[in-house]
Amino acid sequence: MSNQYQEYQDKMQKTVDVLKNEFTTIRTGRPSAAVLNKVSVDYYGVPTPIQQVGTISSPDAHSLMIQPYDASVLKAVEKAILASDVGITPQNDGKAIRLTFPPLTEERRRELTKLVAKYAEEAKVAIRNVRRDAMDDFKAQKKASEMTEDDYKLAEKEIQNLTDKFIKDVDAESAKKEKELLEI
Repeated sequence: MSNQYQEYQDKMQKTVDVLKNEFTTIRTGRPSAAVLNKVSVDYYGVPTPIQQVGTISSPDAHSLMIQPYDASVLKAVEKAILASDVGITPQNDGKAIRLTFPPLTEERRRELTKLVAKYAEEAKVAIRNVRRDAMDDFKAQKKASEMTEDDYKLAEKEIQNLTDKFIKDVDAESAKKEKELLEI
């Protein structure tokens, strides 16, 4: 694979990486600290990721515990979780914050499966947009006589192969997340 394709491959890989990151924020039956990735705490006037103000652990199969390094930030952590879209009410015991995750209902599992499908489709569209941009670049090179007809056909085939590979990656990630969601 020559350098001329590397830029497009990197963009497609980045799309898959972003998708994987989005999937970590979707809550499954088991609690994961990743659901708190988008939560920021007002720490002395500075929005700080929740992972940087305390330790996040999973003491049992249905809960997460956040133990702040500084007890004075406990209220701010609680407030940040309430304001976020995590959908869990935090319990503050004065030393730590506990998030108890109720088991997912069948209806909620279906909703989350639809969300996974939506994210996957958005990723596929982004990958196809990269393919379109690549093809536009190649057409411009061919028109400017910087690329022969044969090179253009080869480039078209290479970009399509890349696109197919990354779309398969998206499908695999999406299937894995859906399986995780539907597991009881």
